[in-house]
Amino acid sequence: MPIPLVNSIASWFLKKRFHQIELFLKYPNEVQNELLQDLLITAKDTEIGRLYDFTGITNYQTFAERVPITTYEENQANIERARMGENNIFWPSPIKWFAKSSGTTNAKSKFIPVSIESLEECHYAASKDLLCMYLNNNENSQLFTGKSLRLGGSKELYKENGTVFGDLSAILIDNMPFWAEFSSTPSSKVSLMNDWEHKMQAIVNETINENVTSLAGVPSWMLVLLNNVLETTNKQSIFEIWPNLEVYFHGGVSFLPYVDQYKAILPRKDFRYYEIYNASEGFFAIQDQNSSSELLLMLDYGIFYEFIPMDAYGTPEQRIIPLAEVETNKNYAVVITTNAGLWRYKIGDTIRFTSLQPYRIKVSGRTKHHINVFGEELIIENAEDALKQVCQKTKSQIVDYTAAPIFMSGKDKGAHEWLIEFKTPPQDINYFNELLDNALKSLNSDYEAKRYNNITLNSPKINIARQQLFYDWLKQQDKLGGQHKVPRLSNTRHYMDALLTLNV
Repeated sequence: MPIPLVNSIASWFLKKRFHQIELFLKYPNEVQNELLQDLLITAKDTEIGRLYDFTGITNYQTFAERVPITTYEENQANIERARMGENNIFWPSPIKWFAKSSGTTNAKSKFIPVSIESLEECHYAASKDLLCMYLNNNENSQLFTGKSLRLGGSKELYKENGTVFGDLSAILIDNMPFWAEFSSTPSSKVSLMNDWEHKMQAIVNETINENVTSLAGVPSWMLVLLNNVLETTNKQSIFEIWPNLEVYFHGGVSFLPYVDQYKAILPRKDFRYYEIYNASEGFFAIQDQNSSSELLLMLDYGIFYEFIPMDAYGTPEQRIIPLAEVETNKNYAVVITTNAGLWRYKIGDTIRFTSLQPYRIKVSGRTKHHINVFGEELIIENAEDALKQVCQKTKSQIVDYTAAPIFMSGKDKGAHEWLIEFKTPPQDINYFNELLDNALKSLNSDYEAKRYNNITLNSPKINIARQQLFYDWLKQQDKLGGQHKVPRLSNTRHYMDALLTLNV
């Protein structure tokens, strides 16, 4: 199909969709409340709908009073019934697909329901919106002259009891419309390969002769792929292989630790990076501006949002609030109700709002991935920002890291222990440590207070990880690929001690 015609068709879809986006930009709370009522009406005759009398819920207040906040563990029994082939438990349309996800690197797997509605109205709709926003901001884009290199998880799809489970990316690829398959690389056969290490080389072999114009995938694993591409082709820049590459759509983990490494192999100032916020449970937000990494919260994908202020999370004072009551620059745990039958479900992520008109956010971390043993409230966003500052000052580069508490013992005070794998190590690790400590103090007043005169916390302890330590640990846990990662921050020493044992 000629490119001008493709761009004309895309432009038509863009204008049509922008009218709908403008609606939730102008009336966000009204759109969310109407969506909630639609979800309740749709599910009123399910087991959950009858249990909580959805027909009698006419406003948010009644919904919040009647339907409890839940976790995966509290939904697990019903999800297992659905996986065995039972229908109409928490959603009226049959649930055929389940996205297998650990959420973290814990051994226990989660099976997140994916309905036909969430597949079409959320995940695929978001993919089209992402392209719409990018094209709207970049009118001279040549995106459709080539293919998108997509890097999904390494798990195959497994069938049992008439249902299918696997990585969300595998489910999306398996059900992809023909036009998306035509415009993507590698082939579905290679994308769904189970052995991650063989799959990586197969992707390289299949894509190096394609005209790749965009990349899509998790930053940590995409970087591994791109370095393999360079090694195989003996090139220094990705543009030597794919000269028409113009944008990288990324999500899944923070991009901050990888920025400099990407810029080194993608050395064009006009190259674009677009962030997305998605998970097995749904697609939540999209970067809608070239110049800002803030993400526009998408309010019409069949997901109703609520939030728990993190300053009282898990305490008797905990509150759950709707979108209309959020404030900027506060950390919130995200609670969702979805068109796949998740009702007031805590997804485990934390975000903060950067804008209320429209609602734009930044992902700040995980409810379980922080260090607060000593009242320091250190979150992933603090760690990422601090490490970026220190790496710039010391001209170092990080591959991966994790941090954990050193618990008080007798007269010994506590501290934070870091395990960092460097691509380019600093010349002086003690200076790096000092800069990291000072950066964390400047970013987090609670940490600063606990470090004041070593009143509670001693200075951090940094261990340098051997090359490929984190990769080897993930391989040992059968967690290579996809969105699997070692938790960056932990309130326990579970991951730290296991990794230190391997660090020989």
